[in-house]
Amino acid sequence: MNIAVLLRRAAADHADDVALRLDDLELTYAQVAERASRFAAFLRASGVAPGERVGFLLPNVVEYLVGLLGTWQAGAVGVPLNALFPDAPLRHAVTDSGARILVVPPGEVERVESVLEGATPQLLTTGAEGSFARAVAAHDPTNEVVPRLDGDDALLMYTSGSTGVPKGVRQTHRNVVAEVDGAIECYGITGDDHVLNCMPIFHVGGLQLASLPLLLRGGQITLMPRWDVEVWLDLAQRLRPTVGGLISTMMIDVGNRTARDPVRLDSFRFCMFGGSRTPTAAIERLERGTGIPGTEIYGQTEQNGLVVTYRPGEKRRPDSMGRPLDQIVATRLVPVDGDPDLEPGDPGVGELWVHGDAVTPGYWHLEAPEKWAVDDDGRRWFRTGDLMSRDADGYCYYVDRIDDMIVSGGENVFPQMVEEHLAGHPDLAEVAVIGTAHERWVEQVTAVVVPNRPGVTVEALDEWCRTHPDLTGMHRPRRIEIVEALPRTGSGKLNRPELRRIFP
Repeated sequence: MNIAVLLRRAAADHADDVALRLDDLELTYAQVAERASRFAAFLRASGVAPGERVGFLLPNVVEYLVGLLGTWQAGAVGVPLNALFPDAPLRHAVTDSGARILVVPPGEVERVESVLEGATPQLLTTGAEGSFARAVAAHDPTNEVVPRLDGDDALLMYTSGSTGVPKGVRQTHRNVVAEVDGAIECYGITGDDHVLNCMPIFHVGGLQLASLPLLLRGGQITLMPRWDVEVWLDLAQRLRPTVGGLISTMMIDVGNRTARDPVRLDSFRFCMFGGSRTPTAAIERLERGTGIPGTEIYGQTEQNGLVVTYRPGEKRRPDSMGRPLDQIVATRLVPVDGDPDLEPGDPGVGELWVHGDAVTPGYWHLEAPEKWAVDDDGRRWFRTGDLMSRDADGYCYYVDRIDDMIVSGGENVFPQMVEEHLAGHPDLAEVAVIGTAHERWVEQVTAVVVPNRPGVTVEALDEWCRTHPDLTGMHRPRRIEIVEALPRTGSGKLNRPELRRIFP
């Protein structure tokens, strides 16, 4: 079933209730549904066929959710693009997805046209005077919902993969609905709930966890387009939301801000946090400063966002992420050495494997057979690459990643992507990138480099990185170490574990 049917049904049941809020703008469910149906009519009139892709390169604005609902109503596939992508990953994601239409802020048009080098899809701009608004106003609303089957794609979400370029994760209508239903059941979400959503909608946390469950139940969503801890605290006190969501860096900001000047935020039933492994001290600091007992979430784009969490009111176990959502996924812990699966309470560490309605059927234009395993019963399991242990009661404890992904400020950064661009510096002979600890970002990108001439300085390298278009945001090395040689294994490969030991 097309998820648009469920969202339109909820809109009809809550027509006069506020659905979306951004600053002084409020849209009721009836207004959201009408604008979405006009956008669907525009897409059909523009020749966008069922299954074709519509991209969104946006902060958290009302056009995002209106546009996605209209995209689904027209039978098309939404492509939420990471608004923090540097040029090269953005070019790959837009080109790889084959998006026919791309919705962007007015200030991004020049950059997008330059990055895509003439292969630009039709661009629609947001804002009251933007071409998105004009396209919506120019078409009568349609009541038709283009039929889609459970296995048809609803979304392509791009994430960095083992090849060093973004991978398009296919998320079907069944995947999305299963995940949203699981979140509704787990957290007990109702039409009385109100979420303060500062998690990016281009992430599963901002869309599948903090937006769609509220829309399906008739709740309110207050959007924050950019992170500002003072704005968040002000909105939380004035609007008194019942649900919150913070990536780990945001949670650390709130905890640090309220450490000496506590703010009582007693309206929250629960506040999700995740995106990277979060130190226990930071979780405790949040509760001391705000009274919010954070609800940890673990998931991946390939699992539509939520696999392990705590139920509201459930007492947190030190260092544990919570328990799996058994209603939408089956889980296994499989030792890397091939020993039998670990049962709850067994000592040891295994890779988490998942199977179920919320798990992606695969990647767009990419087989990636190493990410899948088939058991004796023919069931296909997704290998998460995350190592965990599990106690006798089923609580999971994160240990490490099998690969070398850096998670900085909730953003996935693949070292080889950074190394590729950094290696273009004319004064460097060798480069290696690892993640090292950072008190706010949790992890930071650290570059360990070997110069090819005397006199190369950290300051000069840092300035070069600041101006490189593909080393922006979390991809820019925040720490640079100059060495005479990189550690190598016996076969001559870079010894990353030794590098992490030298530079903790």
